[in-house]
Amino acid sequence: MYKFLLVIVFNLFLGYSAGSLDSSPRCVTSVTTASGSDAPTGAICRGQLIFEENFNELNFARWQHESTLAGGGNWEFQWYSNNRSNSYTNNGILYLRPTLTNDTIGNPTLTSGVLNIHGGAPADQCTNPSFWGCERTGSANNVLNPIKSARVRTVNSFAFRYGRVEVQARMPAGDWLWPAIWLMPKHNAYGSWPASGEIDLVESRGNLNLVQNGVNIGVEQMGSTLHFGPYPALNAYNTAHFTRNTAPGNGYNRNFHRFQLDWTPQNMTFYVDGLQVGFVNAGSGFWDRGGFSQRAPGTENPWQYGSVMAPFDQEFYFILNLAVGGVNYFPDNASNPGGKPWNNQSPQASTDFWNGRNQWLPTWRLHQDMSREASLQVDYVKVWAL
Repeated sequence: MYKFLLVIVFNLFLGYSAGSLDSSPRCVTSVTTASGSDAPTGAICRGQLIFEENFNELNFARWQHESTLAGGGNWEFQWYSNNRSNSYTNNGILYLRPTLTNDTIGNPTLTSGVLNIHGGAPADQCTNPSFWGCERTGSANNVLNPIKSARVRTVNSFAFRYGRVEVQARMPAGDWLWPAIWLMPKHNAYGSWPASGEIDLVESRGNLNLVQNGVNIGVEQMGSTLHFGPYPALNAYNTAHFTRNTAPGNGYNRNFHRFQLDWTPQNMTFYVDGLQVGFVNAGSGFWDRGGFSQRAPGTENPWQYGSVMAPFDQEFYFILNLAVGGVNYFPDNASNPGGKPWNNQSPQASTDFWNGRNQWLPTWRLHQDMSREASLQVDYVKVWAL
């Protein structure tokens, strides 16, 4: 009997009871807030399911496609665009899939052409002009972005503060693929990145056998991270970075996994399949957590007028993307069958990567079953109020 009562209380908290989802007197007001066209209206109750995406279709009003050559701030090698070869839904699964740019513009254009993606209509407009993100000219030493992929976000449709997140997804397999499911602030309340924070629910690497210090850091490892700091060169992400490895030979690409986050006004806890990956307690605040007074004396605290959870006391929106390469996420000192075709310090990293395609392209299996194994597959995204 005692166990039965506990189950009822637990279900009521999670919002699985119909009574917790209405505005009856039983509704306990939540600390969770939400905004956007897909946010709930009226009072938000504890345990309420406030966002659910099952990908029965690709809802373009909910998920805005990025259109940019900018490289995600890491000089990644992909061109993000709105194209059904790179983003589509099938049987309730969202697929974010890599393809080759020369399939669209031809190989000679990579080394000598101009790629202009400014666009005219709102749906075609370039979404990020930084780092030559809207127009680039290819050359023999610096080829145009050789890969096309997709990145979608809920920046206009849904953002929230505090809650319980669960995303069921399957990571891709393929050398140098970089899938990510993460959140960014809707408003930069404390300044530009990383002052307003970044929440990385899960990142992974698509290499089957990428090994560093005896550890597989490819498909067998996932990571969760918080980025925060007063300016880019002063980012204390290393104090809130966590990894978890699967059993050898059973990577995150083999099956769907549940990537979870509990985000409260005092702390954040990351999980995968219900197992804790990392815990971050705000304590006296993220300024003290980062040790910024000692690391950069005289630097002003951008969160001095926020709560102890600042910058993670504001509303964040979802981003789902499949990146490729870049100049910092794949370490040069890790071993991989066939080697790594570029160096992170190379001034022509993208070109070196493209010239080494005979090594990595076969691992993507682009012509087998719509290269599903090389695709980030997302089953659902759900958020409950606390």
